[in-house]
Amino acid sequence: QVQLVESGGGLVKTGGSLRLSCTASGDTFSNYAMGWFRQAPGKEREFVATISRGGVSTVYADSVKGRFTVSRDNSKNTVYLQMNSLKPEDTALYYCAADSFTSIYRESYKYWGQGTQVTVSS
Repeated sequence: QVQLVESGGGLVKTGGSLRLSCTASGDTFSNYAMGWFRQAPGKEREFVATISRGGVSTVYADSVKGRFTVSRDNSKNTVYLQMNSLKPEDTALYYCAADSFTSIYRESYKYWGQGTQVTVSS
């Protein structure tokens, strides 16, 4: 079993940048593919990005492609989400998730963090 803790959220202006971190504990981090999801008020939790166990393979939602970059450092048990050119529509609670294989579907992920809030002001 793995525990996940997100950090790095905050308030930023349109066009700004943030880097989210998600640190894992409790199990071997490199055994898990990692995903980032987000949920805005009144909306479904949606896929943002995923990265394979070794960090070689990544997939992005169309809405963030070219602006967000997912990466991981297995020596630090941490996955990152670098968010550039932020827009007000990126405002949401951002979650990291872990499971055996990469997936764009939230139902595929067994372990979740508590989330970190990102607010982009216009």
